[in-house]
Amino acid sequence: MVLLTRKIEFSASHRYDNPNLSPEENRRVFGKCNNPHGHGHNYTLEVTVEGDPSPITGMVLDLKDLKELLDREIMQRMDHRNLNVEVPELAGKIPTCENIALVIWNLLEPKIPAGKLHRVRLYESADLFADCYRAAASNGHAPSRKAGK
Repeated sequence: MVLLTRKIEFSASHRYDNPNLSPEENRRVFGKCNNPHGHGHNYTLEVTVEGDPSPITGMVLDLKDLKELLDREIMQRMDHRNLNVEVPELAGKIPTCENIALVIWNLLEPKIPAGKLHRVRLYESADLFADCYRAAASNGHAPSRKAGK
């Protein structure tokens, strides 16, 4: 088995706001992430596929197919978008790094043309990322969040 990872970057804005909390509670819980006008990030997404290289091509999957899938499902859907407003899969969710990673997993997993989706890693910044693996995606829980030092 081989793990093959492709990386892309996209920019998007979002706002953390829970409609079940008062404006004061939202500001206390989410701080500057609750800015009424939102804020943006330059996200880095790593998508890892696992599988055995084909005896014919030597590849786990055709990288061109993976690139086209990421362009269609992620770039066209999320790049230069307001995630709260323009991404239907995030409707009703707080667009945290964890929730975005889980949405990305759910968008990609059934469409991987060969091999199996192993990991989605979404960097919100250089020292903050969320990982989503099969277990987290299948039970609907948000993936783990990790911060570097």
